[in-house]
Amino acid sequence: MKKFIDTIKNIFKIEELRKRIVYTILLLLVYRLGCFVVVPGIDPTQLAGLQAQTGDGLMSLLNMFSGGAFGNASIFALGVMPYISASIVIQLLGIMVPYFQKLQREGESGRRKLNQMTRYLTIVILALQGPAYLTNLHAQLPDTAFLIKGFSFNLFATIVLIGGTMFIMWLGERITDRGLGNGISLIIMIGIIARLP
Repeated sequence: MKKFIDTIKNIFKIEELRKRIVYTILLLLVYRLGCFVVVPGIDPTQLAGLQAQTGDGLMSLLNMFSGGAFGNASIFALGVMPYISASIVIQLLGIMVPYFQKLQREGESGRRKLNQMTRYLTIVILALQGPAYLTNLHAQLPDTAFLIKGFSFNLFATIVLIGGTMFIMWLGERITDRGLGNGISLIIMIGIIARLP
C-alpha cells in the first residue's frame, strides 16, 4: 500500500502529467454537468415518466451509456453512440469499398479524411435519432411537460441534441489531444461509472 501511495505522489510531482490529469478531470466534469441540463422547452419537474421507462430493459442500457442523460432528457441524451455507430460504418466501408481502403493506406491525410467523413455521418445519424428520441419523449411525458409545442420545438430540440453530441465529441477529441488516454472511451467509462450507484 505504501508503494501505491508513493506512486500517486510521484505522479503529481511531474508537472506535465499533473496538467494532463487536471485537464482531463475538468473536461469530464463539464460532460457530467451537461448530463443534467434538460433540453430547453421541457419542464424538468415532469420527467418522472421518462425516468421510470429508463429504469430497466434496453432503455436502461442506453441510459447507462449516456451517463443518465437519456432519462433526464438532457442536451447530451444521445451521448456518443451515434459517433460510435458512424465509426463502425466507416470501418466496414474500409473493408468493402476500394476508395475507403485507399484512404486507410494514405496515412495521416487519409485518416483526417476518414475522421471528417465520420463526423458528417454522425450528423446524419443524429438527424435520424434526434426526432426518434423526441417522439419517445412525446409518448412518455404529459403534454404539459412541453413548454413549446409543435414542429418548431421538434426542430429546435433536434438541433440542440445534435449540438450536444457534437460537443461531447469535441470534448473527447480535446481529452485525446491534451489529456490522458482516449477521450471518447473515458467519456463512455465515466457515463457507466456514474450510473453504478
